[in-house]
Amino acid sequence: MRSPPPEPRRGDHGSNIIGPRNPEREKQAPDLVHPPSTDRGTLPSLKWSFADSHMRIEDGGWARQTTVRELPASRELAGVNMRLDEGAIRELHWHREAEWAYMLEGSCRGAYEADLTKGDIWYAPKGRPHSIQGVGKGGCEFMLIFDDGNFSEDETFLLSDWLSHTPKEVVAKNFGLDPSVFDKLSQKEKYMFRGITPDTSSPGLPSDVPKSKHRFTHSLLAQPPLKTPGGTVRIVDTSNFPVSTTIAAAHVTIESHGLRELHWHPNAMNVTVFAGSGNAHVGIVPRSLGHYVENIGDEDVEMLEVFRAPKFEDFSLEQWLKGSPSQMVLEHLNLQDSEEGRKFMEALRKSEGKEPVKPAKAKL
Repeated sequence: MRSPPPEPRRGDHGSNIIGPRNPEREKQAPDLVHPPSTDRGTLPSLKWSFADSHMRIEDGGWARQTTVRELPASRELAGVNMRLDEGAIRELHWHREAEWAYMLEGSCRGAYEADLTKGDIWYAPKGRPHSIQGVGKGGCEFMLIFDDGNFSEDETFLLSDWLSHTPKEVVAKNFGLDPSVFDKLSQKEKYMFRGITPDTSSPGLPSDVPKSKHRFTHSLLAQPPLKTPGGTVRIVDTSNFPVSTTIAAAHVTIESHGLRELHWHPNAMNVTVFAGSGNAHVGIVPRSLGHYVENIGDEDVEMLEVFRAPKFEDFSLEQWLKGSPSQMVLEHLNLQDSEEGRKFMEALRKSEGKEPVKPAKAKL
């Protein structure tokens, strides 16, 4: 039986909706229809679904983006969800913004020494040219993050577009060839197109290309996680991926009914991308704003916390209170001289180190 949509009622307050409505959409965001009593004031929209983003359909794949135009609160970061069929190429290009990417499914090949698979990431610094090609059966899908909310996928510098706007004679002179060699140059951008599927038994770069002294890829899911009673956390920043100087991230899983603890990030706005099956949503948390993420479903939640910063930083409410004078803490919570206060402080003392993901069952 299908569950009914939420109604804007709270005790004796509010009433039902008798006019036009969108029940399926309301069930996706019940707290907008039936907000918690703790809500105060007005906040800008802090979430967006990629299902609402314009889909750019090309030969061999598609792209859709969430930028400051779709989500005005996302001033520091923009995101692009992209799909490439096997052999399809996101053409050679570069952009003013740095690019951080997470592989959602499949395999791809770029300007790297090895092919990338699910859970791998890459980083292209500002202005560094690169390309992406889907390899292996089924191609690939990935999430791109850019360190400027004003980024647009339609405003990148493309090889085909550049050469189509350069006199053929100049191109020929640049390479020391006869102009007739370039008679078949495209007259407009290619952006995304079907190419020949490469041999995956050999590395992505030709053997005669010098290796960079920098490492532009990182196997995030191969990284040993911090395991907690409620899930796992993997952090990637300049401490283990030095080239990624403008973007840091945490890969978090939250078990059923678990909780990403009450916390805040002092150094950057948090863009949370829910990357698991059935999710294509983006959430924004302004810098230093206290927040949490609760898994209210029966399946694990997989998400990426992404920041425009070289280092991942967060403050845990539990650890903060544990390190503060106990009497002061109890007085803030109106628990002084009470049995409840004694239980609270005992629970704080028993907490063993930082526990960023809490289990569904409370401590006894």
